[in-house]
Amino acid sequence: MPAPAESPFIKWFSEISVEDIPLVGGKNASLGEMFSSLAPKGVRVPDGFAITADAYRYFLRQAGLDAQIEAALAGLDTGNMENLSHRGSVVRQAILNATLPASLQALIAAAYAKMQAGITTPLDVAVRSSATAEDLPDASFAGQQETYLNVNGVSALLVATKMCFASLFTDRAISYRVDKGFGHSKVALSVGVQRMVRSDLACAGVIFTIDTETGFRDAVMISSAYGLGENVVQGSVTPDEYLVFKPTLKTGHRPLLQKTVGSKEFKLVYDTDGGRRVKNVPVPAGERLKPSLTDDEVLELARWACVVEDHYSAKRGRPVPMDLEWAKDGLSGELFIVQARPETVQSRRNLDVLETFHLARRGKVLASGRSIGTKIATGRVRVIRSVECIGQFEAGEVLVTDKTDPDWQPIMKMAAAIITNRGGRTCHAAIVSRELSVPAIVGTEHGTEAFRDGQMVTVSCSEGETGFVYEGVLPFDVERTDLKSLGHPRTRVMLNLANPEQAFALSFLPNDGVGLARMEFIVSNVIKIHPLALVGFDQLADPMAREEIERLTLGYADKAQYFVDKLARGVAMIAAAFHPKDVILRLSDFKTNEYANLIGGRAFEPAEENPMLGFRGASRYYHPRYQAGFALECRAVKKVREEMGLTNLKLMVPFCRTVEEGLKVQAELARHGLRRGENGLELYVMCEIPSNVVLAEEFCDIFDGFSIGSNDLTQLILGVDRDSEIVAPIFDERNQAVKRMIAHAIEVCRARGVKIGICGQAPSDYPDFAEFLVRQGIDSISLNPDTVLRTTLAILATERAMGAEEVRGVSALT
Repeated sequence: MPAPAESPFIKWFSEISVEDIPLVGGKNASLGEMFSSLAPKGVRVPDGFAITADAYRYFLRQAGLDAQIEAALAGLDTGNMENLSHRGSVVRQAILNATLPASLQALIAAAYAKMQAGITTPLDVAVRSSATAEDLPDASFAGQQETYLNVNGVSALLVATKMCFASLFTDRAISYRVDKGFGHSKVALSVGVQRMVRSDLACAGVIFTIDTETGFRDAVMISSAYGLGENVVQGSVTPDEYLVFKPTLKTGHRPLLQKTVGSKEFKLVYDTDGGRRVKNVPVPAGERLKPSLTDDEVLELARWACVVEDHYSAKRGRPVPMDLEWAKDGLSGELFIVQARPETVQSRRNLDVLETFHLARRGKVLASGRSIGTKIATGRVRVIRSVECIGQFEAGEVLVTDKTDPDWQPIMKMAAAIITNRGGRTCHAAIVSRELSVPAIVGTEHGTEAFRDGQMVTVSCSEGETGFVYEGVLPFDVERTDLKSLGHPRTRVMLNLANPEQAFALSFLPNDGVGLARMEFIVSNVIKIHPLALVGFDQLADPMAREEIERLTLGYADKAQYFVDKLARGVAMIAAAFHPKDVILRLSDFKTNEYANLIGGRAFEPAEENPMLGFRGASRYYHPRYQAGFALECRAVKKVREEMGLTNLKLMVPFCRTVEEGLKVQAELARHGLRRGENGLELYVMCEIPSNVVLAEEFCDIFDGFSIGSNDLTQLILGVDRDSEIVAPIFDERNQAVKRMIAHAIEVCRARGVKIGICGQAPSDYPDFAEFLVRQGIDSISLNPDTVLRTTLAILATERAMGAEEVRGVSALT
């Protein structure tokens, strides 16, 4: 690339490092750092140069603009939208009317000519604003100033440069600086001139090296859409989203945890006719349904993101999660990182205080989309369709609009909650909402049509990745726990977990892993299709079932692979969230009537009088009627453990009636490459049938551990149908018959040195039952997430009491 320029007004990326923020701003300093230090590590960054902050100041002095700007902004009230707009316009127009000094124009033209060398057609460049207070760890100025794409020729470059200078005084930038306490004269602007990556012919997007909703540090989140990346940044489209697990990615595995195809309605491309540089065009319907990146490209971007994060963390001596922009060149097929900055919201979160929002009851759902944050808010709706109308908004209202960009920021900070039609988890509305700690739901598609001004609503982002807007004001409470003051009991406290979407958030609860991961939730809520209807799709006679399966498995020539991929990703989300702690996955335990309700299921399930005691659990896995379905479960587990590297995943066999049946299941697992003891695979059995207790020693010989299922065990000991409301009062896990059986199972396991825990409902419902278990010496108690803190305190109190009793006993003896 060109030889270094001697002028203080032009600096090539090869001359710049992160130490140069005062000279070239945060964006350019970061580009220079990556170009110089990370290219040898395989990270591609397009070359370019920076027009320095000294050049900006020189321009202001030569044009006599300093005093004009100071006078125009003196005494400004950023809460007065009309006054803010007027003053900002005055400053911007003054800058645009001024002429760049001839010497500066010559230097810019010379630098552009060096970039142009060897290229016969006018070079197209991206012209990016880079403020000297930008991208600091405690303040994100991202999006406050302008970027101009597909700029061709010296004349256009000079105009774009001056427009970038003027954008330091957009209404949103002025307002943001005032809110953050930055003096206007203390912030200068540098301009980055970077070779364009032709992502208009491919795709582009955003990467975060931290989960943007929960602050989970071990995930890389990638958003992608067709065309230039501004649509993703601004939330103009709902992008594809991918999650990758960092620890096992770094060990050479392929841990693609999540793959969500967005609608990608439009793409931003070069405007070759209209003279506007770029324009949005519709994406053909068939193309929208396809992922914009291959799995290999996702993993390559994730690896680069880890390289960037590790580099910045090493320079600062502490973890630095990153916010990056990337692009794929449609001509060369190459991927590039085009921007990088520290993430400024989740990385500053106080992890010592756990804040949990609980909705007391659900109501009528008016709209849903991607939840941003984990809070709940209520308020009066204000639908605003155009930024020109933001003056109508009043503090404390719920903002409903199509999408936001930085021009909306002055009212976003006053909103109780924000709802948009478009956008994904990395769009402008999402990023700003997190920074403001305002709950938001993006990508509702029809939010502006679903609400009317003045309507009272409850916005809930506390139920996982999907956020819901409910009619009316619903009651909720907020639980705050100081985790530093919470002790760690000797008894392992684990979680019962079903929904993969909640795994990252729940991982912050004090825990020792997952004692029960329920496969059934993933099958019924994510996959939705009976596994045998996928294996035998060609023979499936039901036309409605075939049509629905075709819709859900779009893009899968091998229908069975759909089941494997979806199940693997759901299980992997849970295993990754708690890695390296144990995550115990219970193999499928649907009853025949529940299996029959899956799409295509009725053709494969017998009608049973008492499904609770029929063809369920272990008996299905080796039976010819379901062997092919169980094979898909095994393939998914193998993918999680071997391809994704999540060997903290353990397996548990439910409703195993006899020792012989346990051996048959193990033989079936081994047939599919899941042999107990190999690659650290542990195999547990549910202790939920009286035979499991009576023959506990024999079951200890063939399994690595027990997990007590108190619901079924109580049902079968007391002879009570737990689904019958008539005999429901008799169903009580605290009955002496049940407690004696449990005590015996614990005693046998302790004597044999085999692990035993409980994953049933009882300790979540009854603290005294948890106390009973602790006194019996159980190894672990797995709890529903909403009872973890309360029950942990009860366990700690019991252990302290037991310790005191032991001390008193010793004292009496001596």
